[in-house]
Amino acid sequence: MPVDPEQFYSNNLLMLSKKLALLKGKNRLFGVTRFGTILMLLGVFYFFASLGFLYVILLTIALLAFFRWLVLRDLDNKSLIRQTENLVAVNKEEIEAVNGSYFQFNDGNAYTPPNHFYANDLDITGHASLFQFCNRTISWMGSSRLAAWLLAPAPASDIPLRQEAIRELTTKRSTGQLLQASGRDNPVQEKTFLRLSSWLKEGASFSDNPLWTWLRILVPVIMSSVTVAVIFDIIPLNVFYGFLFIAAVLAYQLNKKVAPVHDKLSKMVDELSSLSEGIALIEGEDFKSSLLNDLRNCFVSDNTNASQRLGKLKKILDRLDLRYNIVVSAPLNLLFLWNLQQVLDLEKWKKENAAEVEGWFDKIGDFEALNSLATTSFNNPDWAFPEISSPYFHLTLTTSGHPLIKKDRRVDNDVSISKKGELMIVTGSNMAGKSTYLRSVGINIVLAMAGSPVCATSCKLSPVNLLSSMRIFDNLEENTSTFYAELKKLKLIIDKVNAGEEVFVLLDEILRGTNSLDRHTGSVALIKQFIKHHAAAIIATHDVTLAQLIKEYPENIINQHFDAQVDGEELYFDYKLKPGISTSLNASILMKKIGIEL
Repeated sequence: MPVDPEQFYSNNLLMLSKKLALLKGKNRLFGVTRFGTILMLLGVFYFFASLGFLYVILLTIALLAFFRWLVLRDLDNKSLIRQTENLVAVNKEEIEAVNGSYFQFNDGNAYTPPNHFYANDLDITGHASLFQFCNRTISWMGSSRLAAWLLAPAPASDIPLRQEAIRELTTKRSTGQLLQASGRDNPVQEKTFLRLSSWLKEGASFSDNPLWTWLRILVPVIMSSVTVAVIFDIIPLNVFYGFLFIAAVLAYQLNKKVAPVHDKLSKMVDELSSLSEGIALIEGEDFKSSLLNDLRNCFVSDNTNASQRLGKLKKILDRLDLRYNIVVSAPLNLLFLWNLQQVLDLEKWKKENAAEVEGWFDKIGDFEALNSLATTSFNNPDWAFPEISSPYFHLTLTTSGHPLIKKDRRVDNDVSISKKGELMIVTGSNMAGKSTYLRSVGINIVLAMAGSPVCATSCKLSPVNLLSSMRIFDNLEENTSTFYAELKKLKLIIDKVNAGEEVFVLLDEILRGTNSLDRHTGSVALIKQFIKHHAAAIIATHDVTLAQLIKEYPENIINQHFDAQVDGEELYFDYKLKPGISTSLNASILMKKIGIEL
């Protein structure tokens, strides 16, 4: 029996709120205990000095060890507090999403392509879009991958693998939510990926030069020896100052060479932590689906896992960040050439891992996209996974609706097109639901070709490229009229149809920008061309005479319609698709309502 998503999130929220209260209580206890430990350290010198210096030393060491343990446990506890707070936020957002409010998620507007075959018509990206509805990604890699999946159909062989992975992740909501929580505070951004990729492609300017590898060893040995010698009066202080001066000059020159490398990699430590934490979650899971196992295996190796290797990079960058602290970096560089040690460690890390890093970013993007669609599946347990099967063309959607319309307001309809060269002509009065119906069909095909479940009780579909012409706008910058803009879009569609590509076309009010005669003539010609080239399509139109083409093409035309019920001067719509041709006209009633005297 499917889990009620709202109840699941509400239960989670209750459990997490209790856990958060306990963690915050521990945080206060750690604070008090640390303060008490400091007081005890001060008290040691006052109360135990009379017993002897050895007692003071032993108690001080014990208290300092205890204080260090407290600090580490407190840091772990604070990390758990932050994670729990993020999980609380995740579950609150999901409760809102289940109730139809999903605008708190990134809308993917940055991924909106300027001239796409269906993105603008079907609201794939942008505010109140399919992307925003599905998106639970927490990094640039995840969001760009999800957008790519919604903007282009997957290869037919990939869809069953994605469906299997999404089904499994639907049952692993704890893992999915932990992944969302891990990157919430410091999401990995594209600029971080680009900076890291740029550095990985650069040569090893330090480790390829033998001088630096020798200085890495010689300078610390010499400076340590000189320091010990001056402490024990083996050499005079002036000699020590001379060595310090040489070391300072060397460290200064070296710092100028290290700075460009550090500037490129600095400020990405927190994002690397998010990436490492997310990958560690995947590494620790036991997956059954082949796609999820393949993704996991990209992070797991015999020696060290990707999360550990990224953790090592983070530690190197943490140590290199000390160059910003002059109080600490000055003695470290004078005695040990600290900056050189770190930059050589960086180049060693790069040599060992460069070939795999971009793959890690890529695969975590896949996982986040799958997790987003798994959340969509979990939040909509009545949705169905499509059956994808060749040959071109067939489409069956049963009790299908628009996923972005709230369930209590959504009216579901069926779709059935059984062969190529079959066209459904949908007639109907104004505002009866023709355009929404086309968008419902289109957006469910997009979901199906991404591997997602669809807003229907059942779906069977052949692999297909979706094309549409529904929303047409003029372009003042290009001096393009609405009519010419539509012609340009139709040409792209016609070229693919004429080339025999396996496409499915959605058209809403063909050639709306010209006179009625030209419009009818052009529409008839276009429909005949589609039939000639065995294309499949749904065409919504006010021109009921187009439906008469069934007489000439009884094997190719399916007539369906939406109608309106009239009660006096009031209109009522049921938004249910019905067979046959529309006979209801509502324009005159609507014109009267705005004051046109008919």
